[in-house]
Amino acid sequence: MSCASATLVVWTSGWLHGLAASDDVLDALHTWAEQHEVVADDDGTATALDLPGPDEAPVGPALLLASLRRAGATSARLVLPVPGDVRGLGGKGPLSTCALRSGEALVIPSVHVGLVPKIVADGVMRWTVFDLPSSNGLEHIPIGEAEQGLGAALREATAALASLDVAKHRPNVRKEIAELAAAHSSLPWPDAMPPRALRVLQRAAEVDAILSVARSDSPGGAMSASAMSARTDALRPVSEAVRRARCAAVDEAVRVLADTGAGRH
Repeated sequence: MSCASATLVVWTSGWLHGLAASDDVLDALHTWAEQHEVVADDDGTATALDLPGPDEAPVGPALLLASLRRAGATSARLVLPVPGDVRGLGGKGPLSTCALRSGEALVIPSVHVGLVPKIVADGVMRWTVFDLPSSNGLEHIPIGEAEQGLGAALREATAALASLDVAKHRPNVRKEIAELAAAHSSLPWPDAMPPRALRVLQRAAEVDAILSVARSDSPGGAMSASAMSARTDALRPVSEAVRRARCAAVDEAVRVLADTGAGRH
């Protein structure tokens, strides 16, 4: 399914452009944890945004929103780093290291910060705010290109898996995939969320559900190491296509929300 960073990117962008109330942002975050807290990774970032430093008690996300507005934040972007690709996270440093471990982050270039979520206790998600030296390398992916890539990668992987004969017969496989994908449908989004972005996010969730089932479907001892490697190779471009599609859909949502907000003033 999607991720907490995508939720915060979209809803914060909606809030910054007058299309959502702060309570809407906080309610949307409850999808991921009952409680959210915010702390800066270093004293310099803490001072710049008037947030607690690493040795201080965290605050709630409402204070983060207020800090971002005071600092002049305009919009945010989703980053889904993987080993070998941490573009947009300012190079090697605490932000990229933490984001790579989490698998997600959001960056706000206009105020030079990045945020990474982490579950720190049962029902508690902590957002750590890092300094973002530069967002160079953050790729813009046209949503149409990402949508086409998602479909093409899925077709190629399906053909490869079929030729390898690694998909075991699972009576409830369609139900498993449907249930995994349905979790995304329950995520709340702003009223002004563009339909195309929603469609791509939903499609990405469906493909990701197929990936999850394929990865969890252990073929047993009869499968050779070479066949297992071939299956991994077949799934890799699909996973990359899902990652690109999610980033593109969130970027499109942020763009439309900004345009919609500007049109109201």
